Amino acid sequence: MAPPNDPVKPLANVLRAKAQQNHFDLSEGKLSVNGVNILSEVPSNVSLTPFSSTRRTSDVPLPLLLRVDSTVSRGCFLGFAQDEPSDRLVNSLGKFSDREFLSIFRFKTWWSTMWVGSSGSDLQMETQWVLLNVPEASSYVVIVPIVEGAFRSALLPGRDGHFTICAESGSTRATASSFEAIAYVHVSDNPYDVMKEAYGAIRVHLNTFKLLEEKTVPPLADKFGWCTWDAFYLTVNPTGVWHGVQEFAEGGVSPRFLIIDDGWQSINLDGQDPNEDAKNLVLGGTQMTARLYRLDECEKFRKYRAGTMLGPGAPSFDPKKPKMLIAKAIEVEHAEKDRDKAVRSGVKDLAELESRIEKLKRELGELFGGEEEGEDYTAGGCGKCACKSENYGFKAFTRDLRKKFKGLDDIYVWHALCGAWGGVRTGSTHLKSKIVPTKLSPGLDGTMTDLAVVKIVEGGIGLVDPSQAGDFYDSMHSYLARVGITGVKVDVIHTLEYVSEEYGGRVELAKAYYKGISDSLVKNFKGSGLISSMQQCNDFFFLGTRQISIGRVGDDFWFQDPNGDPMGVYWLQGVHMIHCAYNSMWMGHIIQPDWDMFQSDHQCAKFHAGSRAICGGPVYVSDSVGGHDFGLIKQLVFPDGTIPKCQHFALPTRDCLFRNPLFDGKTILKIWNFNKYGGVIGAFNCQGAGWDPKEQRIRGHSECYKPVSGSVQATDIEWDQTKGSTQMGTAPEFAVYLGQADELILTTPSSGPISITIQPSCFEIFSFVPIMHLGPNSTKFAPIGLTNMFNCGGTIQDLEYHDFGAHVKVKGGGVFLAYSSGAPKKCTVNGAKAVFKWSLEDGKLTVDLPWVEELGGVSILDLAF
Repeated sequence: MAPPNDPVKPLANVLRAKAQQNHFDLSEGKLSVNGVNILSEVPSNVSLTPFSSTRRTSDVPLPLLLRVDSTVSRGCFLGFAQDEPSDRLVNSLGKFSDREFLSIFRFKTWWSTMWVGSSGSDLQMETQWVLLNVPEASSYVVIVPIVEGAFRSALLPGRDGHFTICAESGSTRATASSFEAIAYVHVSDNPYDVMKEAYGAIRVHLNTFKLLEEKTVPPLADKFGWCTWDAFYLTVNPTGVWHGVQEFAEGGVSPRFLIIDDGWQSINLDGQDPNEDAKNLVLGGTQMTARLYRLDECEKFRKYRAGTMLGPGAPSFDPKKPKMLIAKAIEVEHAEKDRDKAVRSGVKDLAELESRIEKLKRELGELFGGEEEGEDYTAGGCGKCACKSENYGFKAFTRDLRKKFKGLDDIYVWHALCGAWGGVRTGSTHLKSKIVPTKLSPGLDGTMTDLAVVKIVEGGIGLVDPSQAGDFYDSMHSYLARVGITGVKVDVIHTLEYVSEEYGGRVELAKAYYKGISDSLVKNFKGSGLISSMQQCNDFFFLGTRQISIGRVGDDFWFQDPNGDPMGVYWLQGVHMIHCAYNSMWMGHIIQPDWDMFQSDHQCAKFHAGSRAICGGPVYVSDSVGGHDFGLIKQLVFPDGTIPKCQHFALPTRDCLFRNPLFDGKTILKIWNFNKYGGVIGAFNCQGAGWDPKEQRIRGHSECYKPVSGSVQATDIEWDQTKGSTQMGTAPEFAVYLGQADELILTTPSSGPISITIQPSCFEIFSFVPIMHLGPNSTKFAPIGLTNMFNCGGTIQDLEYHDFGAHVKVKGGGVFLAYSSGAPKKCTVNGAKAVFKWSLEDGKLTVDLPWVEELGGVSILDLAF
């Protein structure tokens, strides 16, 4: 008898077609759901196939199979057939108009964001999915372009309300003329269920990726960390990293993970000495045509000698130096842009411009001091062969870091999917690599101009042969693991689609590379030590996530507008939050959403901090050395470097789904999440910028950067989305704490909404906690948590009620708040009598709790009524 989790038998027996009538019908050129037309003028070459007709063997766990099976009648596949085979086929799926939709589209090769509209023509290029509001059937329908054979697909806008699907292989050697299941459609009466069910069904159908619920998330998802990128850019070096970690420790918020971002690798440019590091690299962009010439750390890290930073004579660090280097590098960049502009304008005499560039580069070299790393750690040793000695290089540096900073659990390093931005230099390693010219899909014509794309197209990719992808990643990762690196941040993931012509297309090339990196992840980084980035396209999610369990859901944190809008320092932050919130609607079912780092001393740092507090993922910053707001960080992070993390990933509320919280001038972004013993709503005024389809870029809308009014209520929280929260949602009454206003109020599910007005780049967090009745007087009681933390409800670790009181475990030090309709008769903290304050006027009950290191920062609070 086959075991209950046998991967073959459940598909044959459990997923047997049932006598359920499918909710969708395609006839007479109309696609309808439950009798309501959602698409018209559907071409006759478009087909509709029930989910049950396309099943295949899958290794999906039985509980997930059963869940998918219970909703099979709600889903179908769309296909189409054309006369001539091609490597890129575009076909209309019909039209819709006067119907609200929410969609996700790629605005750059690497990054996706939301878009709303009301007709097929309103869609943007490279749309990854579209969610249709069907109020006539009290339903929501999602259309998801997927992968079939060697082809991946995306939705594109058409004319007169039409929209199309584009199926492309990325190689003229891989052609087709027909598809049975190139898109998946699903319906539900709940917009969050429709996404969950659709991606579950696609997972079973494709069997090329796994859902988040099937995977292990790396431990850093529950912790606080520091990333070096905005602190140093490419000038990162051991001394700077050490002083950065030390400042956090001295400030009382020790990082539990460190990401050494771009700048540590051994890279150089074509035409340079093949055995020497490229010099004087500072800004992102200058390294984008460089390639790996060896797989270990560059010389400035190889030269680090064991104990250098531990002794009394440890090198000092000037926090002004990175800023000076960055400022001078920006001058060089601007001068080069002036020259390039002059060339485009037809200017012949460039001598003066070239002279200025050379002068600025000399000045930059002088600032580096002749040696980019600025330190010689090697006194008495060569430091050239870190791999042969434990006393030098990453091995020594990571060991010293852990010796000094006991709580530093993880040290990650950055690398591009192809190694470096420009791949691997031909002939420089044991790997077979060659320079492959790039070819961009026409679908990317509608995306934003991107320096990274320009540079990669300029230099091509030094692509390791896909047959060696496993060797490539294992060679790099096994070395890193040996020298104390516990994980990697993998960036620039979607370059593969540029170079797939010779390799059977983008799907086949991706499969080879993602298998290689997944196998290496299991072998070298405990199966989960990888953060994916620049990966926001369906190729990656459908082909690359069998093992990868965490990834970025937003564009980079930009502290200012790279195009020069002075208001960008403000409006770009709201744009970032919109990316993260709406991308989580699909990505969150496949990976743990990572809302990226920010800088704690930025003008909008508090705005960012509020969103990170309830996003449900890791919290990390990219502060410069000497540039911290520890008071702000301590509202996010416990002294031990852990965080009061929400139980789910944050998602937009229903009343935001088909609205534009960026530049409609009236919508507040509201995101919901859960704590262990309550729900939370974050309300953010993100108005002031957004995607401009005509200019094909994200730009400011200053007319929208103003206060916005709205409302919040208990029913904004989707209580039924987790087993743990469903019961809380049935509470007849809630205590609601407004963290920024320090206001405590009572509400019921049927109460009128709580009215709010939020200033630009500002927010409010609403904590909803069910009220219980305790003691002989039926005292109303609801524990809120520590009010000195943004996510106060996340500080409550455990909660037990008994006949006459409550037993509460709280992590953190500060002021504990609860709502209580009466004063407690007794209050103890860790078994000792404690002083409390209670207000008859608003029912605020407060107790000061200490941080006791020996108890892990957890206080046990007992209240009797």
